[in-house]
Amino acid sequence: MKIEPNPQRHLLLLLFWTLIGLGLRFLNLTEKPLWTDEFSTIVFSLGNSFLDVPLDQVISGNELLQPLQPNPDASITTVTQRLFHESNHPPLYFLLCHFWLKLFSVNASGWVNSWAVRSLPALIGAFSIPLTYLVSWIGFRSRVVAQTATALMAVSPFGIYLAQEARHYTLPIIWILISLSCLMLAARYLRDRRILPLWLCIIWIVINGLGIATHYFFAFMLGAAAIVIAILGLVQSWRERGIWYPSLHWRRIWIVAAGTAATGLIWWPVLQNIQEGELTRWIYQGDRSGLAWLDPIGQAIAGWITMLYLLPIQAESQVISIASGIVLVLLVVWTVPKLLRGLRVQQLNREARLAVSVLATFAVAAIVLFFSVTYFFEADLTSAFRYNFVYFPAVVLLIGAGLASSWDVALQIAQAPLANVPSVLLNLLRVSNRKTVVVVWLLSLIGALTVVTNLGYQKTHRPDLVAADIQQRSDNPTLVAIPYRSHGQTGRLMGIALALQQDDLQPDQVGQTTGLNDGPLFLLAHDTQNPRSVFTTLRRSLNQLPRPLNLWLINFHEVEEQPLNQLLKQNQCEAETKSRSVDGYRYRLYRCTRLANSRTGQTDRTEADRIEVDRTETDRLEDE
Repeated sequence: MKIEPNPQRHLLLLLFWTLIGLGLRFLNLTEKPLWTDEFSTIVFSLGNSFLDVPLDQVISGNELLQPLQPNPDASITTVTQRLFHESNHPPLYFLLCHFWLKLFSVNASGWVNSWAVRSLPALIGAFSIPLTYLVSWIGFRSRVVAQTATALMAVSPFGIYLAQEARHYTLPIIWILISLSCLMLAARYLRDRRILPLWLCIIWIVINGLGIATHYFFAFMLGAAAIVIAILGLVQSWRERGIWYPSLHWRRIWIVAAGTAATGLIWWPVLQNIQEGELTRWIYQGDRSGLAWLDPIGQAIAGWITMLYLLPIQAESQVISIASGIVLVLLVVWTVPKLLRGLRVQQLNREARLAVSVLATFAVAAIVLFFSVTYFFEADLTSAFRYNFVYFPAVVLLIGAGLASSWDVALQIAQAPLANVPSVLLNLLRVSNRKTVVVVWLLSLIGALTVVTNLGYQKTHRPDLVAADIQQRSDNPTLVAIPYRSHGQTGRLMGIALALQQDDLQPDQVGQTTGLNDGPLFLLAHDTQNPRSVFTTLRRSLNQLPRPLNLWLINFHEVEEQPLNQLLKQNQCEAETKSRSVDGYRYRLYRCTRLANSRTGQTDRTEADRIEVDRTETDRLEDE
């Protein structure tokens, strides 16, 4: 690849990166289990509701998975209404997914399959590859920078991870890339004291509106862009010793700001109705003390590393995991100085200098906003790496620019004024050559393969492991129970039920004495303000089922331990295994035998009846 233009060669190379990125995003696309958030995407995109799943009663796996069946009567209005009523996300991606799923047939059980729902974000993620080339060219006016950034976007482990999630994160990345190109063009117009074209203002406003309609965290992107514009204005004002905002070429910026604000205010009534509840409670961390205050910093750094590198840190072998972590640290120490030196070289070019300044300021501003929310509002945005999509495109563009300087340093230095380059820097630059770019790209490719082989960025929840344990011990009728607070718990049980169905669990293995041939039974015990509601529901359900019975309690560590132990004792349920934990689940198996006809049994039943009476009275008072 040469510095001088060669359109045909660059076009073929761009196609090559796109095909590699497309293949990686679709490789092993269905190997990982669906988890709670992905079930939300399916259910709401179909126009269905989690509220249709019965609570406080024993149901079969088919009843639990009913919302995964397409609804022929659902419309875009239904999708929007369900989403606003039960979730906290804007509707654009779900509406797009609604029409996308209509292109695919259901599986043998009548449910939407994981390939259909995951293929949409994978395809959108692949589209970000050629778009990265275009945005890089707009910002840097360099084909080498554009090709390097594109190659990195194709194999970025973080990008692969987002693309294989049946969620809406790859779509806002598209809007962010386009919005960044508008930002860099606007910075160039402002630097040259030229008026922004009206077409650029309109595109910028529309893209920002689409971004807000896709994910509310796009607001962080707008905030960071506003900081960049403000800094550009202050610098220009300081240099010219004048007031910058009344200038004619700045008035179009205010038009863009007003138009973007208008597209955001459309969603204000919806945001007003969003309640802080179980769907967002996990992100709030209000009990930090000591070294725990440093956790967000460590989490953020770990997320940044995966944008370029990843090794099998989630391998089954602990030795491999530890070794991978050490190697990742060494790679970062080796890479960062080279990137910084490369970005210094880019500063020698007038156009590239502006692009680097804009992107670096944008990325830093977005990160500062994230940490501000994390520390001042106690909402730990760093705990979920997926939220880094806000500044991920800017980071890839910066890394591409830094590495591109190493592709052919001699020619770039020859084109730059040598008087501005210290001799020490020249010596360092000669160490960074094309081999560095190749090595970094290959290491990033290894990170991408780590993701698609499930050795890194495993799903947030692992229902497949729980299902495998249940299947292994399914020698009696089985009940799987979980305390219900939101559709997050419904999704957790759906993951287990779907994994059991995919494992072809035969009816004669479980449930043969219940008269139901749908495999294990499930229970969503509504955890209300009445602390006894979960126990009353569990007791009633146990009394309805024949013995012997396998009882699997999922995440019951969140309820009171003493009443739970008393209830299990009353129903002759003894723990067979210790409490086990996997991502998203803490579960335990109990073997329940037939209730004894004894004085103790009568006493237990009397106590249970008293609990039921107390619960009924409490519910009556709450209704009044």
